[in-house]
Parts: sequence; structure tokens; C-alpha cells
Amino acid sequence: MTVRSAQALWNGTLREGDGKVRGESGFFDVPYSFGSRFEEAKGSNPEELIAAAHAGCFSMFLSAQLTKEGHPPTRIQTTAKVHLEAGPTITRIELETEGVVPGIDQATFDTIALRAKEGCPVSKALAAVETITLSSRLLAD
Repeated sequence: MTVRSAQALWNGTLREGDGKVRGESGFFDVPYSFGSRFEEAKGSNPEELIAAAHAGCFSMFLSAQLTKEGHPPTRIQTTAKVHLEAGPTITRIELETEGVVPGIDQATFDTIALRAKEGCPVSKALAAVETITLSSRLLAD
């Protein structure tokens, strides 16, 4: 189907160095550093980029699954929270999604959302993460 790429440049040591991550499309070119990854300094980090990729992929996949089941959504919004713990290791990802889907009940939305979590290509790529949780909420249309 497609191949996508991004580049990362790192200058210097782990603690004193810094770098940039850039996507091939040119739509993102962001700085990152030890401080932006492990502390609260300004800049991005790999975990934030993973969270963005997971939230985006899940939202699209959920939309596709809902449509396939005869419930085309009006809107899907997903937040992914990536937890980096000692090691460092990504130990948990929390997906929180809400959707406006006319003519569907919460139980059906939950079932389709859970299937989407399991089938989402980024979820599959992150299978080594110990825990990926999902909370889903259907909003009134």
C-alpha cells in the first residue's frame, strides 16, 4: 500500500544534546530534547508522536468499522496517553474516544470500538506495550 518515513537528528550527549524530528511530508518539524522527553521542557518527544499516531489511526479505523457496520459517524475524537516509566519503557497507553454516531446505542459503540482497538494497525504495531486500555463514550448527535 504505502511507505511513510520520518527523520530524527540528534546532536550531542543524551542530557545536554537536542534534536529535531521531521516528517517526509514537511507538515511537522519539531525539536526534542532530554528535557522535553523526561521532564517538562518545551519541545516534542517520541511518546507524544506515538500518541498522535495511535489516536489518529484509531479514530480512522473506528470510523471505518462503524461505517462498515451501517453506523457512519459524524465525528470521532480520540486522545491517547502514552506512559513512559522507569527503564525507560512504555508500559501503558490509554485510549479515550468519543463519537457522534447517529442511530447507535452505547453498547454497540463500545463493541465496535473494542474491535477497532484490536484491529487498528498502530495498535497492532504497539503489541509489545503491556497494557492498552480503551474508554469510549457516545455523544448525542
